[in-house]
Amino acid sequence: MSEHSAGMYNDIEPLWTDDRLPLGQPFTASQARQRGISSWQLTRMRREGLVRRVFQGVYVDVASDDNLLSRAQALGLVVPATAIVTDECAAWAYGVDLVARGNHLIPPPLSIHQPLDQTRVRKPGTKGGRRSLDARDVEVVHGVRVTNGLRTACDLARLRSRPRGLAALDALQRRRGFSAEELAGEVHRFGGFRGVVQLRGLAPLVDPRAESPAESAMRLLWIDAGFPPVTTQITVLDDYGREIYRLDMGIPEIRYAAEYDGVAWHSSPEQLEHDRRRRTWLRNRRGWVIDVLGNDEVFRRPELAPGIFRRGIARAERLHRRAA
Repeated sequence: MSEHSAGMYNDIEPLWTDDRLPLGQPFTASQARQRGISSWQLTRMRREGLVRRVFQGVYVDVASDDNLLSRAQALGLVVPATAIVTDECAAWAYGVDLVARGNHLIPPPLSIHQPLDQTRVRKPGTKGGRRSLDARDVEVVHGVRVTNGLRTACDLARLRSRPRGLAALDALQRRRGFSAEELAGEVHRFGGFRGVVQLRGLAPLVDPRAESPAESAMRLLWIDAGFPPVTTQITVLDDYGREIYRLDMGIPEIRYAAEYDGVAWHSSPEQLEHDRRRRTWLRNRRGWVIDVLGNDEVFRRPELAPGIFRRGIARAERLHRRAA
């Protein structure tokens, strides 16, 4: 570090020089104060990119790994022993990010529910209440009680929008490994519950191959528009039979694909150039028709998506007939 740079950070230097700080694991603002880090210093550390906020009042140094252990440790600092982590926050504890489209670095709201015989948690930055949960609905992740993957998926599919609900089902089935049969059986538990009709409609549509919430939302637009059955994660082989590319979804029989480009993953010059070269090769060398949808077409103006799919399918069908 240069002399000038060191001078700039003298007042927040304890972050990396004081071995009493819990570096490598989350800590609370209160713990920081106990170690001589004032509130304004902690605020400046966030601004300077030395720490990031995990939840309100909980922080971690930016060099720390974002994994299930660190997420559970962060939750353990703020969740009462009797409480159960639920909804988006439970999904987050399993490594499934459903909040802030395309941005996996922003944690979800801290959702905590107590059993019916306990008083609800009233804490700044938290939401929740009391919820009826069976013992089989709960598992312990590194010491923190969390609704299991199946219950979390069902709750989100009931209580959130259809696109987000399907995204939760897709991602949690992929991450937690419950089967389609287990999901179908679980749906019956929620008869009379809020959102059960939506849950029943979404459960048969689950596809754990979707790799992002946006892909799930795009697939739902396709299904709702009544197009032919869609294939997800379409494999493209090179001349030697090796997989070189995968396409988000489409109809491989006519070589039509639709892909989602999110800002977080497809905005750097390198990624944009990679996508351009990849799609040029697929179009010119393999004869694919590829439509690219973004946030506008999938989330802000989803009514545009069916027209894009319809025109793309028609182009692909014409090319397919000519090649036959």
